[in-house]
Amino acid sequence: MTDQKPWLANYPKGVPANIDENAYPSLVALLEETFKKFPNKKAFSCMGKSLTYAQIDKYSTQFGAYLQSRGLEPGDKVALMMPNLLQYPIALFGCLRAGLVIVNTNPLYTPREMRHQFTDSGVKAIVICENFASHLQEVLPDTQIKTVIITSIGEMLGFKGWFVNFVIRYIKRMVPNYNLPNTVTFGYAVEQGKHFTIKPFSNTPDDVVCLQYTGGTTGVAKGAMLTNRNLVANMMQIKAWISPSGIGEGDIGLSPLPLYHIFAFSVNCLALFSLGMQTVLVVNARDIPSVIKEYKNFKVSIMTGVNTLFNALLNHPDFAAQDFSALRLGLGGGMAVQKVVAEKWRKVTGSPLIEGYGMTESSPVASVNPLDGSGRLGCIGLPVSSTDMRIVDDAGKPLPQGEIGEIQIKGPQVMKGYYNRPDATSQMIKDGWLCTGDIGLMHPDGYFQIVDRKKDMILVSGFNVYPNEIEDVVAENPKVLECAAIGVPDEKSGEVVKIFVVKKDKSLTEKELLEHCRQGLTGYKMPKAVEFRTELPKTNVGKILRRKLREEQG
Repeated sequence: MTDQKPWLANYPKGVPANIDENAYPSLVALLEETFKKFPNKKAFSCMGKSLTYAQIDKYSTQFGAYLQSRGLEPGDKVALMMPNLLQYPIALFGCLRAGLVIVNTNPLYTPREMRHQFTDSGVKAIVICENFASHLQEVLPDTQIKTVIITSIGEMLGFKGWFVNFVIRYIKRMVPNYNLPNTVTFGYAVEQGKHFTIKPFSNTPDDVVCLQYTGGTTGVAKGAMLTNRNLVANMMQIKAWISPSGIGEGDIGLSPLPLYHIFAFSVNCLALFSLGMQTVLVVNARDIPSVIKEYKNFKVSIMTGVNTLFNALLNHPDFAAQDFSALRLGLGGGMAVQKVVAEKWRKVTGSPLIEGYGMTESSPVASVNPLDGSGRLGCIGLPVSSTDMRIVDDAGKPLPQGEIGEIQIKGPQVMKGYYNRPDATSQMIKDGWLCTGDIGLMHPDGYFQIVDRKKDMILVSGFNVYPNEIEDVVAENPKVLECAAIGVPDEKSGEVVKIFVVKKDKSLTEKELLEHCRQGLTGYKMPKAVEFRTELPKTNVGKILRRKLREEQG
């Protein structure tokens, strides 16, 4: 077994080779058990207000009953469109308990993106933060949405919430005017739910419970159908890796990443919740002082984030002065964790920054480095329990250890397919293997390493150049804050490397940076163009968008 799966020999002590993916028939069954287990523990905190497991249990039951009373039936889709607020887990768990399918929606979406997602998925109801209601007004006539529940950032915060809403609405003017008739507030929906009970419904392991739309970096955004089995399995895989580290009941997890994003959704909102932990929600992760403030307010044990967020914290003058005595680890996903950032994180906080890997289509976690910090910087770790990974060539033929090809994943967390897109599904899942589009290799001891995304690869005179490698070298220069590398057309060599750099030190020059690159890169990998910028385009969770940079170059 370990010959075919060499990673098993390097599993940390206490981590099982397999999980029982059939231990719970549904996500709701696992949630019900969790509510009973930790009733008096704090579950979620946001802007100084906390709710216990018992309160989330009660409010989500009432919310689910209200949705059913409005005529929503099991299998109907409900869009959740809000930042990290206490309303999110209540709405999520309420929908699941009523048999409804979640469609997580990025609040920063334009009306065009909203229209596509709502019409493609066929959502019939939406829970939306008032800040984005004017966009909904624009697209509502084009959708099947009949039930609109509106909430505000301050709605669940008690008296303080009145003040928060006043500032957001009238001082910062962050709520554009909108006119949406026949809507109700979130609080009203929860309150009215007291008068109803949730009707029983069939809930099987293969039922789809979440449509999680991919970023749409290639063509149109598609809804990954995640089932009870997918999400329960990934939750149990994450728990199987976290539990031996001693992190669990009563510990505090910090969630600056939005819960509507698959990483925070599965790790923070589901897995850490099921361990009896308290999750601290940050409304806006781009507001770095607000993230640091939570380290002042809480003894944080585990924090999830992306490389750019960890880097931004490390470069903020107030961060190093925080109390990290309870911090056991940082967990990085969504994009590659740079070696220089991981090393600095350990130096500043005294705890490791662990890189994991996955995709929306794998619910998302597929591999992770050991959480004790014994993993390998620059690698995406070992496949998690009950998961197989391999490297294949362009024809789909498995390659031996050490050879570079496409990473494929197989396991109970791999999605059922794309909603209403059988052609796209058949291209993505072949013989049960998920084709990731990531280029990597497997080391003899079972550690996997990503070299780059297929579509980001730069071809210089027939040589493959991987942007991650260029960026790692550039980022090692202490005067660089952030960087990105892309290929731009060139008459002689087909493509050449261009780098975009945000300076940490204004004295940095192009000549100095290229001299630094020469120390670590062979000739054809050398950047031929350097562009200094004040910022780089990013996704809502802070992932640098090389695609945007390529588009700008024409």
